[in-house]
Amino acid sequence: MAKRKSSKNDNQALPTERYHRQRFGLRVGVMSSFVLLLCAILMARFYWLQIKKYDEFIQQANANSTTLLPIAPVRGDIVDTNGMVLARNYPAFSLEIVPDQLDRPLDEMVAALQEYVTLRPSDMRQFNKFKREYRGLGNIPLKMQLTQDEAQKLAGELFRFKGVEINARTFREYPHGELTAHFIGYIGRINQKEQDNINENNLSEHYRGATHIGKSGLEFTYENELRGEPGYREAEKFAQGNISRILRVEPPKSGKTLRLAMDFRVQKKADEILGNNRGAIIALNPKNGAVLAYVSKPSFNPNLFINGIDSETWKTLNEDWQRPLINRVTQALYPPGSTFKPFMAMALLESGTLKENTLVPAPGAWSIPGTSHVFRDSVKSGHGRVNLSTAIQVSSDTFFYQMGYKMGPDKFAQYMAPFGFGQKTGIDLPNEYMGVLPSREWKARRFEKQGKAAQKWQGGDMVSVSIGQGFNSYTPLQMAFATAILANDGVVYPPHLVSEIIDHETGVVTQIGTQPTRKIDYTQEHFDYVKGGMRKVLQAGGTAWRVGVDLPYPMSGKTGTAQVVQIKQGAKYNAAALEERYRDHSWFIAFAPSDDPQIAVAVLQENGGWGAASAPLARQLIDYYLLEIKNLEFKKVESKKGKGKKVETKIVAVEKPATEEKPIFRQPETPPKPTAIQTAFEKAKGEEK
Repeated sequence: MAKRKSSKNDNQALPTERYHRQRFGLRVGVMSSFVLLLCAILMARFYWLQIKKYDEFIQQANANSTTLLPIAPVRGDIVDTNGMVLARNYPAFSLEIVPDQLDRPLDEMVAALQEYVTLRPSDMRQFNKFKREYRGLGNIPLKMQLTQDEAQKLAGELFRFKGVEINARTFREYPHGELTAHFIGYIGRINQKEQDNINENNLSEHYRGATHIGKSGLEFTYENELRGEPGYREAEKFAQGNISRILRVEPPKSGKTLRLAMDFRVQKKADEILGNNRGAIIALNPKNGAVLAYVSKPSFNPNLFINGIDSETWKTLNEDWQRPLINRVTQALYPPGSTFKPFMAMALLESGTLKENTLVPAPGAWSIPGTSHVFRDSVKSGHGRVNLSTAIQVSSDTFFYQMGYKMGPDKFAQYMAPFGFGQKTGIDLPNEYMGVLPSREWKARRFEKQGKAAQKWQGGDMVSVSIGQGFNSYTPLQMAFATAILANDGVVYPPHLVSEIIDHETGVVTQIGTQPTRKIDYTQEHFDYVKGGMRKVLQAGGTAWRVGVDLPYPMSGKTGTAQVVQIKQGAKYNAAALEERYRDHSWFIAFAPSDDPQIAVAVLQENGGWGAASAPLARQLIDYYLLEIKNLEFKKVESKKGKGKKVETKIVAVEKPATEEKPIFRQPETPPKPTAIQTAFEKAKGEEK
């Protein structure tokens, strides 16, 4: 076959084919390099993630697979001196909604749950209130306390209700209700302001899982001791967030127990004695400041406030003209009337205004020299010429008008302040009022906006102040505190309700109020003299002589009648013509036994009339405390004293043989173990997960 001759076109094709091969090879090289580069980057990244960052990522993975579930602690109990429980906890099951886990609208979920639980109108009102207050954290309780049947029935069906939980909770209870409301106080659900305060003070870790906090009374003051410390469950969870298993449990630490100095039997007796009268009774032990009785009436049921009080009940309590929510012992101010006179007597003696046996005319009326205004005595005929002791016994107004005016406001404030007037007593309760001890400086501040004329101290100011009227304004606790100081010869023990804080975790018991805080440096003879005058109040001629009849022990006291409204010059007081709220207050202060005081009492009856009307109430309480609780009997003992060997008769206390065993402190029960129902719904949760 003849060879084909190459043409010009063939010669041109060869370079073109070579060119394309070169281009293809170049492309392959570039792509191969790019792939190799990507592989190198991936390998480097793989090395970085799997080797260099292995420890860090394994920690993050573990953290993502586990979670800490807080366990709320059991709040500490509050008990009386014998172990009687005044505030306690009980276990129950709570039906709760977790809003961010719901798989259907909230209203539909609530409707579906009603097939298993009964939701009363009160439950729904409370639930709606909790919804409004919801802060985006935690659960919203739908029904606070399920019945045993409801809990058991719903536990097996819980997997059908995503975002619904049955939780075992402890609930607070005040078994004695109104009898202890004003000093035990109550707890309530944590509101936004309290949550902000918790966060600002870095206390969040102490309130993990907590829903309640102390709102008032001892529950507020001792919140840190009562609340306990939360525990936690470390749980492993699936990627979807459901719990697979519990890895470990750190149990919570229960709150500490508060043991009060009070014997609840005395509290109950004081409440019974005051009856339905508005007012207060406060009793202290002068030797250590322990509160023996604390009654403010009317009162309220603190259990209503624990999970949020409904608006209707709140309105009823808040608008009641008798003001049951007011703690009259520490947060109501009254003129003390003539109960102020023993302390005025101490000021007169210590300031040198007069001596013990100085005789002063005590007519039926008196005027400041150079003025026409008449200051009248409660006894129209007056009392003749009397010394200070007799002036206390018969409660002579004109005597104290004159002597108070002579002493003046500067010495008055100086010598009265050490008894605690116009100051907080320091009792272990929140929001105590200071009261008003009048002085030039106080009046200048008080009437600053009214101008200089109103700010100036007038002679008439001192006259009315001298008998416990005028600007004087104190709480019943302040009057009881001052009485205890006087009874104890100036040794001051601040009043306190709690005597011991018991830590059951460590066994440590902390004692409260065992040491005096100060001593008033006044002459002992003056203390003895004034207390002698108070003792005469309960003897023949005294304003409370009827209460002193057949008194088995020596008692010292002072009546007081405090004006609520001023009577016009020359007019006569007529209680029947006044509305009840404008009638005089009735006061009585006392301590006993006079020679060895073991109890100091202040009784106030709002609009109760003459001070002598309150004296029998104090007598009943002191009788009960000394003769029944302390189990004392009193005997006359004669002794010879002095150069002339004068025979002196004293009545001394002797404890009678005990007729029954004394009640002892009972340690509060530990929280109960999980019940069968709790186990059932835990199992149901596991099936759901």
